[in-house]
Amino acid sequence: MDNEQVGLYTLDEALESLGFGKFQAFVLAYAGLGWFAEAMEIMILSFIGQAVKSEWGLSSSQESLLSTIVFAGMVIGAYGWGTISDTYGRRTGFLTISIVTSGAGFLSTFSPNYLSLVILRGFVGFGLGGTSVFLSWFLEFVPASSRGMWMIVFSTFWTFGSIFEATLVWIVMAKLNWRWVLALSSVPSFALLFLYGVAPESPRYLCMKGRTGDALRILEKIASVNRTKLPAGVLISSRLTDKAEESTPSEDRIPLLPSLSKSSMQSKLGLSSFFMLFSSKLIKTTALLWVLLFGDSFSYYGIILLTSKLSSGESGCFPTIQSRGYLLGDSLYVNAFITSIAALLVDRVGRKQTMSIMFGLAFIFLLPLLTRQSAVLTTCLLFGARMNAMATFTVASIYAPELYPTSVRTTGAGVASAVGRIGGM
Repeated sequence: MDNEQVGLYTLDEALESLGFGKFQAFVLAYAGLGWFAEAMEIMILSFIGQAVKSEWGLSSSQESLLSTIVFAGMVIGAYGWGTISDTYGRRTGFLTISIVTSGAGFLSTFSPNYLSLVILRGFVGFGLGGTSVFLSWFLEFVPASSRGMWMIVFSTFWTFGSIFEATLVWIVMAKLNWRWVLALSSVPSFALLFLYGVAPESPRYLCMKGRTGDALRILEKIASVNRTKLPAGVLISSRLTDKAEESTPSEDRIPLLPSLSKSSMQSKLGLSSFFMLFSSKLIKTTALLWVLLFGDSFSYYGIILLTSKLSSGESGCFPTIQSRGYLLGDSLYVNAFITSIAALLVDRVGRKQTMSIMFGLAFIFLLPLLTRQSAVLTTCLLFGARMNAMATFTVASIYAPELYPTSVRTTGAGVASAVGRIGGM
């Protein structure tokens, strides 16, 4: 109210006035493409391992390394890209992430031997570690009043990426080979690179850096595209409202925290943004998110790879699962396709509540698999477990960036994601 009296308005007030229109729809599409690309590259892990193992005569440990090296690269990349994006801008992060991911992904198609494939897939993982930047960037354009709904919409890009990859493998592997799968799976990353020039910088990041004029120009462009108007008055840097918003409860907070205090911002010259995550205000959030993301990734990727193992008949406890007269090992791609669609049906009723409920349901579905079950029941249990694990993973991924201020948002969310990748490893 005081701001209105003196003719001033904050970034959050500007975004509320501008609403969600065509401009944000483009931002959603670009950021969602980043998650779409990551889902495709991750889903490859469930498919190419057996083909490469058979072609090159690899051991089981060598096959497993193809998956582990990607997660190892993501652990390193998550911290690196987050720091780059917090320091040099979200657009700089997009550019470097897209170059590394698309380049390494496409080059891995021509790997002459196992070692070269491992190295290149490690670089792909390093690039994929930065995909949390896309989510943080998208949230910084969305009005607070509709942020929850659009986060749910954003999360579906991962699901569609998984569905698309399963369909691609289903079609391509039958007619060509795993090299074609790698090549075609890198196309979304090249699309990110191609569209980079029209992706705008985050106005919230610009305000955090004190570049209010640049932020205002982007807001004016949003107003023009959306055919709306900015509030009357002068845009003020969100750094002026830090104290008020940092005191807001984290779970029910509507505005994203814009930044740390000015003194904390200046301390970045001598103190890495990584260590800010362990400040008195953020250490509890950081510790809890690390535990949450570790458990999420361990569960989600574990179930994906468990499905592959049970389907291939290589587990020591189960024979090859058969269903309706055909080997599930032969229909692995069909099952992955169907279980990915199941994630679309999950009804999210709140971040913490959804994660609690879905973790419990995933446990219930997995528990009977401790003993031998029929092929049909095993398939149904894996279907249910993966559906619920997907829900918890999705909600946790979109929940994490909300809890950090702008100055360390991509670093905080990225490092939490990196800890999650250790669970995947």
